[in-house]
Amino acid sequence: QVQLEESGGGLVQPGDSLRLSCAQSERPFSRYTMGWFRQIPGNEREFVAAIDWRGSSTSYADSVKGRFTISWDSAKDTVYLQVNRLQPDDTAVYYCAADSNWVRLAKEVDEYDYWGQGTQVTVSS
Repeated sequence: QVQLEESGGGLVQPGDSLRLSCAQSERPFSRYTMGWFRQIPGNEREFVAAIDWRGSSTSYADSVKGRFTISWDSAKDTVYLQVNRLQPDDTAVYYCAADSNWVRLAKEVDEYDYWGQGTQVTVSS
């Protein structure tokens, strides 16, 4: 059973940056595609970014391309989401997820097997 724990959220102003972290508990870490999603209350959870188990392939939602960067630190078994030039529309709970089907870069919620508890990002002036 993989346990994921996000951190790094907070209250920031428009234009600011944050680095979200997702630490996983499985040792040794098996091969997973890792993804970030976000959700606003009353809305469906939406795909943000994904990275393969080697950290060599990535995928992004159109709304965050050029502003967000997903990365994988294999030494720390941690996935990061660098979020730059934050906008009020980026306000959401951000979730980390793991897909055991590591040959794909999944973008759908139901393709992921494990989820963290989420970290709140609020962008407001």
